[in-house]
Amino acid sequence: MTFLFDCLSLTSTQAAKHMQVVVRNQNDESLRKWKESLGIGSGNTISDPNDPRTVIILSLGLEVEGRPDIVIDLSAPGAVDHLKEKPFTIKEGAQFRMKVTFKVQHHILSGLKYLQVIKRMGVSQKTQEMIGSYGPNTTDKPIYEKKFEPEVAPSGMMTRGHYNAVSKFVDDDNQTHLKFEWSFDIKKDW
Repeated sequence: MTFLFDCLSLTSTQAAKHMQVVVRNQNDESLRKWKESLGIGSGNTISDPNDPRTVIILSLGLEVEGRPDIVIDLSAPGAVDHLKEKPFTIKEGAQFRMKVTFKVQHHILSGLKYLQVIKRMGVSQKTQEMIGSYGPNTTDKPIYEKKFEPEVAPSGMMTRGHYNAVSKFVDDDNQTHLKFEWSFDIKKDW
């Protein structure tokens, strides 16, 4: 139906050209694959028309082999308000991987990335992880999950202690979709 309404606002010449592009694109294998990679074209949209957000970050998690995942639920209203006051523990030298689950609504999201600044005793460390571009979620793909590159927690007596972090999710248009503060402790053991 959207195509029909789009064509109604065009002149007959514009509509004919638009139709030619649509027909040509139907046979374009690379365009089809690109749309599939963004989740476009399969399933029905599940975007909430009453929610203006483009991205809904559902959770941020920490995977450590042989241990239950540590998951920070970011979906509930006010969920990020007290994260800084509730640190979790990471064992020094442990290998871990962060992951994020999220939903995209209304239109294609281009170039989502995760930015993080960790501070301890006046020293800051900035990291960035590219998440990617995604189409709106559908009934076939209701949630996206992105696992980050593996990391190793610092080790040694000097690295043990309390760390504060500020994280945000930003897209190519420099729009911040979520920003929050949280904390963790590096300890000798879990």
